[in-house]
Amino acid sequence: MSDEREAAESADGVTAGDAADELTHTDASGEVRMVDVGAKPDTSRRAVARGEIRLTPSTIAAVEADEVGKGDVLATARIGAVQAVKHTWETIPMCHQIPITNVDTEFAVGDDRIELTVAVETTGKTGCEMEALEGVTTGLNVVWDMVKAAEKDADGGYPDTRISDVEVVEKEKRALDGGD
Repeated sequence: MSDEREAAESADGVTAGDAADELTHTDASGEVRMVDVGAKPDTSRRAVARGEIRLTPSTIAAVEADEVGKGDVLATARIGAVQAVKHTWETIPMCHQIPITNVDTEFAVGDDRIELTVAVETTGKTGCEMEALEGVTTGLNVVWDMVKAAEKDADGGYPDTRISDVEVVEKEKRALDGGD
């Protein structure tokens, strides 16, 4: 049984196989609610997400040479990614506020794209994959904001610019050992 299903069962008395079992953010009467994770034990959790932004080769060259007028694109995107991780609970309505114990960001710059990977760690009652996804999407949006003048075409559009392939690539949950 998944963590969410366990939480739904303990909170609503719903058992596996009931129709409401699949909708963990909805109670028996159809009201939206946050899943009660209070009875779950604290565990060590880690989630990693990645995504990419496609850019023109000339924009990539400007990013690599630190020649973008707004400043250091990757440093600013890193700060934006970390900030987004820490504030996920404020932007995703049913996310719990969790204690973030670590955030790692890694950029890979290619000829026509920048890939961002965000790893988030926590110790708590619920996972951190939404935080990792928020870090990736916000970090890539910061890149777009920093380079939009270079990417804009004569009509003000962004025909070569797109964010894609955002996904969770890793999720871990480990019981805490006695030393924690």
